[in-house]
Amino acid sequence: MLNGIHGHQDIERVVYGRPAGAAVLAEAERLGAERVFLTTSKSVASTELLASIKQSIGHRCAGVYGGITAHSPRSCVIEGARLATQAKADLIVAVGGGSVIDATKVMLIALWQGAESIEDLDRYRAGRPKEGAAPPAEAIRPPANAIRMLAVPTTLSAAEFNAFAGITDTRYGIKESFGHRLIVPRVIVLDPAATLATPMDLMLSTGLKAVDHAVERLCSQQAHPFVLGTSTEALKLLAAALPAHKAKPDDMETRLNLQFGMWLSIGAGTSGVGVGASHGIGHVLGAACHVPHGHTSCVMLPSVLRWNLPANADRQKRVSEAFGRPGVAAADLIAELVQSLGLPRRLSDVGVGRDRFREVAEKSMHDRAVLNNPRPITQPAQVMEILELAA
Repeated sequence: MLNGIHGHQDIERVVYGRPAGAAVLAEAERLGAERVFLTTSKSVASTELLASIKQSIGHRCAGVYGGITAHSPRSCVIEGARLATQAKADLIVAVGGGSVIDATKVMLIALWQGAESIEDLDRYRAGRPKEGAAPPAEAIRPPANAIRMLAVPTTLSAAEFNAFAGITDTRYGIKESFGHRLIVPRVIVLDPAATLATPMDLMLSTGLKAVDHAVERLCSQQAHPFVLGTSTEALKLLAAALPAHKAKPDDMETRLNLQFGMWLSIGAGTSGVGVGASHGIGHVLGAACHVPHGHTSCVMLPSVLRWNLPANADRQKRVSEAFGRPGVAAADLIAELVQSLGLPRRLSDVGVGRDRFREVAEKSMHDRAVLNNPRPITQPAQVMEILELAA
């Protein structure tokens, strides 16, 4: 029979449907924070959203780091931690998409542990430690008054809802995982208006990333009723709201439904039911080939579903049922959704040719999501098969 452990995140509350500035101020006051440090990207730093948050928190704003770039490179983590230290921050608020939020999570680890260089981060990454490094579970020891973070997401990547972060090591062109239960935000603010400046392509493609979160867990052999409930409802919301958002982007209720769908899509992340090869290969495509997070799901998920079909055809039927079209293959439904949204469908569409397949396949074998795939992947040749389907 199924067995496992379902954990609960150290998220205190999710504030939804309220203006981000007012919500951040209320939470800062509740937490007794006097020096709030904002982290964001260059694109978000110039928006009305960030200006409104700064205005709302007023004298509590201790500084802004607006230099976080795509795929959360280690250099941004170290630079942000240095500036937060100089600002004597007692609370950090990440405003942006998955790259901003993931980088900010690991900034917390750097602040707790006094990491001052990209090399210092080696000992705190998840997985097998490098020679001479302490095991990550023992190495990360937050102080009693550990600084924490809040998050105001501007996309649908759902990074704010888990206690892990994907950080790129540009020395090797790989993305590594960092994690600790206290790097998850204490508070998450889901304000539909926070997504207004987000480009349509980014909004839709990160919405596909949320679809990917739900689909891969729904299709897992370990899926249990909590996973079935959250992932199914996520797909129902996302399948309806994504096309509706493209057709009528000014509808704020649709934007909130997208945020609810994203929230539910990641809700089973603490259930011990992991994702599979679409996520795992996507991690490598992002770090090595610079493909945006959402686009990796657009180009990989249908092909992964087709390759997995011999192992989990019955599970994939759940996806079709959630879409309200039980007679259509899950892979075809996802591919159809991607096409209808005008998003890239093939690896060639995102600039990844067959000359990169061997490198991607070999690097993918080090990703735990690939190793967790429903149809076992034991060698790079099998990843190559999936890449060929997506070519």
